[in-house]
Amino acid sequence: MKLKGKVHKYGDNVDTDVIIPARYLNTSAPDELAAHCMEDIDPHFVGAVRHGDILVAGRNFGCGSSREHAPLAIKAIGIACVIAESFARIFYRNALNIALPILECAEAANAISANDEVSVDLEMGEIIDLTTGRAFHAEPFPPFMMELIAAGGLAAYLKGKRR
Repeated sequence: MKLKGKVHKYGDNVDTDVIIPARYLNTSAPDELAAHCMEDIDPHFVGAVRHGDILVAGRNFGCGSSREHAPLAIKAIGIACVIAESFARIFYRNALNIALPILECAEAANAISANDEVSVDLEMGEIIDLTTGRAFHAEPFPPFMMELIAAGGLAAYLKGKRR
């Protein structure tokens, strides 16, 4: 699976309270969550994101409380992939459960700038900053994870396996 989009860049320790503020947790409707994604850290984020864009961040992305709403808000707004130096463990699991591709690559997270155009090949683990021409390598997704992402998440994947 290949992705390409404009980069929205953030720093270290972006927590789930910033990704989707607690005041919006009374809903799990993806469109409503998307409307408030990242608004406390970047009030222009919602208006700037286009379907297929890529979010790049530093260390410990998704730390804080273990809310599934955080990766859901990111996916619902149209972010195709998150690249970070590292992810909080619970965010990592929640993201994969809903088929939001995430890649850990410290070199890419540090070198890629906001508004760069980036392509990502999930099966190869290849990240290319099309703006600078620099290439980076992350751990590629194994085939079963590509199936999970293609199925739309863990629940859909398991449902398909029962047939």
